[in-house]
Amino acid sequence: MDALTNPIWESLRTALSRFAEVSGPARRFLPKVTRLAGFREPSSEAFEGLARLQSDGMPSALFLERPVDVPAGWRVIETDLLLQMVHQRDVELPAPPENMITLGPQDTAEMIDLVKLTKPGPFGSRTQELGIYLGVRREGKLAAMAGERLRVAGHAEVSAVCRHPDFLGRGLAGGLMAAVMRRMREKNETPFLHVRADNTRAIKLYKRLGFEESRRFHLLVVAPLR
Repeated sequence: MDALTNPIWESLRTALSRFAEVSGPARRFLPKVTRLAGFREPSSEAFEGLARLQSDGMPSALFLERPVDVPAGWRVIETDLLLQMVHQRDVELPAPPENMITLGPQDTAEMIDLVKLTKPGPFGSRTQELGIYLGVRREGKLAAMAGERLRVAGHAEVSAVCRHPDFLGRGLAGGLMAAVMRRMREKNETPFLHVRADNTRAIKLYKRLGFEESRRFHLLVVAPLR
């Protein structure tokens, strides 16, 4: 079993362990970093461990290899099918967009606003601590961004790829992704990502950039009943 089979757990166990909260066979990121959590195996003991971590009532998002029966005491907020895609083909990557910037703490509010508008996945006030985040501004607002999230065994995840609806079709997302990917390659890391299976527009872009489907996950977002 390779590390990409269980990327959240492996990230929290290894490269990103400094952001982990641990209880038995369950781990989660600090809530302000991201709502992702992982199990060694999705057992009743793992859900008990996660319940101890979620005493704050915050939801957690899990990437599971198969659907599971959620034990009593949990509220299911969302389920969906995710594709994991890995960069497998050498293609000519687009140039970085003009006036690309590195985003920092001073940009957090704008980043969160863009995520709320476009919904690429969980993003918190400290998510940008997981890696570099690049963006572009157009007409005085954050028009697009892309960055890094999970890290496992020679792989780095491209994440939070989003662009404001007013600036679609300008190649901003692809250019920012390519810039993030080049930085990963400089560290000898292979880019990978996760995308909802019904997001056909994004999947087409990722395939043009050389990504291919690797496996599928069942997204499960849960919170403890209070």
